[in-house]
Amino acid sequence: MVTSVLFSPFTLRDVTLKNRVAVSPMSQYRARDGEANDWHLVHLGRFALGGAGLVFVEATAVEKDGRRTHGDLGLWSDTQIEHLSPVTRFLAREGAIPGIQLGHAGRKASERRPWHGETPVDAEDLSERSEAPWTAIAPSPVPYAEGWPEPAEMSDDDVQRVIGSFGEAARRSNEAGFKVLEVYAAHGFLIHQFLSPISNRRTDRWGGNGENRRRFAVEVARSIRRNWPDGLPLVFRLSATDWVDGGIEVDGTIETAKALAAEGVDMIDCSSGGIGGKERPHRMKIEQGFQTPFAARIREEADIATMSVGFLWDAQFCEHALATGKCDMMALARELLDDPNWPLHTATELDVDDDHDAWPVEAGWWLRKRARLLTKLGVR
Repeated sequence: MVTSVLFSPFTLRDVTLKNRVAVSPMSQYRARDGEANDWHLVHLGRFALGGAGLVFVEATAVEKDGRRTHGDLGLWSDTQIEHLSPVTRFLAREGAIPGIQLGHAGRKASERRPWHGETPVDAEDLSERSEAPWTAIAPSPVPYAEGWPEPAEMSDDDVQRVIGSFGEAARRSNEAGFKVLEVYAAHGFLIHQFLSPISNRRTDRWGGNGENRRRFAVEVARSIRRNWPDGLPLVFRLSATDWVDGGIEVDGTIETAKALAAEGVDMIDCSSGGIGGKERPHRMKIEQGFQTPFAARIREEADIATMSVGFLWDAQFCEHALATGKCDMMALARELLDDPNWPLHTATELDVDDDHDAWPVEAGWWLRKRARLLTKLGVR
């Protein structure tokens, strides 16, 4: 067998992942009143069966009004714990570490599901789906994009309440059985809105210079750490750059990563963009692994573990990025929707598993038997 970094264990605090493949959070918009159901169990369970080391549950709102859509998951109530517990039990039983991403949509709240247009919820949604709009909150009363309503500017009490809500949701995440917690501070969601000068026009202690704009993220990290066990890892997903002039640049994100590391954050999930509107910024050039250089810079200059995400599908690319120290983990999303068994197939491609030993035994013995028969017949 060949030694592979992608399929080597990785330890954060007291949690050891069996490999470096993470299933990135992917919103499904199938929850009702924030509660998980059989869809989430089956959707997420197949990734554990497919060999991923870490499986993240989708963005989960820490407040009801912090949902992006009516279909988002939530952990703003203790009653929601029992609906996520079967998911964590199954993932753990099948060898994957269960992770969850906590977030608040801020000015992106009260949005339609993608297949309904990804536009603000309005009277049509109320009449057709009995889904009413609600008022979004944000650091400043700056709409997300043209045609979007102006959000309500958060008072200091609002800010403190949301910080506390992240802490309470972290407690519930632990009670539900999650072992890794990620905070959604990217893609134009509330924490990103505080971090970016594009959306944060405040002049109080929550806005202005870089230290003030990152204060909210730092306080969220502190709140979570007070409610999340010391032995369990805390991850932040950051947009390394807004790709927009006058917005966040990588140098600023490195400083944010340093500040978060000082508060007990263990890894940065390095994404980019999303601060406003659907159109891709002209500076943003998409190609395979285009965000991996961000992970490499943050890892080196902030001295913190990083995870690369975005347009990843090639086994050799992922292996090389890890082997050359650009990042510590690789997070895949749509590639795994297309092929939930990507980790198992990749293990074969990298000569880590040549006899289906890495597969669940219930499937592996069948596939081993088929492979030997096909070889004997000369078919393959």
